[in-house]
Amino acid sequence: MANTAQARKRARQAIEQRAHNMSQRSTLRTAIKKVRKAIDAGDKSAAQAVFKESQCVIDSIADKNIVHKNLAARQKSRLSAAIKAL
Repeated sequence: MANTAQARKRARQAIEQRAHNMSQRSTLRTAIKKVRKAIDAGDKSAAQAVFKESQCVIDSIADKNIVHKNLAARQKSRLSAAIKAL
């Protein structure tokens, strides 16, 4: 356990930051699921619209280093390819 005041504060901050990051990661997964659901429905124009909204979410979370930028690029690429395949 933390012994100094500084270490105790950093431990508190780490807990808060972890909760925030988990929330952001959940938002990312939800955005991806929305696009997947639109793709499964088979409506290409609806899927494109949802994908366009989700791109902003994916990029912003990658910019904050919550997930790696390559993971974000890979997810966007796969979703885009799935939409094109409709």
